[in-house]
Amino acid sequence: QVQLVESGGGLVQAGGSLRLSCAASGRTFSSYTMGWFRQAPGKEREFVAVIGWSGQDTYYADSVKGRFTISRDNAKNTGYLQMNSLKPEDTAVYYCAADSRLRIGSTRYDYWGQGTQVTVSS
Repeated sequence: QVQLVESGGGLVQAGGSLRLSCAASGRTFSSYTMGWFRQAPGKEREFVAVIGWSGQDTYYADSVKGRFTISRDNAKNTGYLQMNSLKPEDTAVYYCAADSRLRIGSTRYDYWGQGTQVTVSS
């Protein structure tokens, strides 16, 4: 198993930036792909981005493409989501997740963090 803890959320003005971190513990982090998801009030959880085991493969939702960058540092057992040019519609609880398979667009991940709130003011 792997345990995930997100950090880095907060309140930011539109156009600003935040960097989320996802610290993993337990089994070897490099054995898992890592995804980021978000859930706004009253909405379903949605896919944001995913990164492959080595970090070479990345995929993004159209809504964040060009603004968000997913990355990972396997030596530090940590994944990241750099969020630039934030918009009010990016406001949500952001979750990281891990799975042994590369799942693009799916929420069917085995392991989840507890989430971190991101609020973008207009």
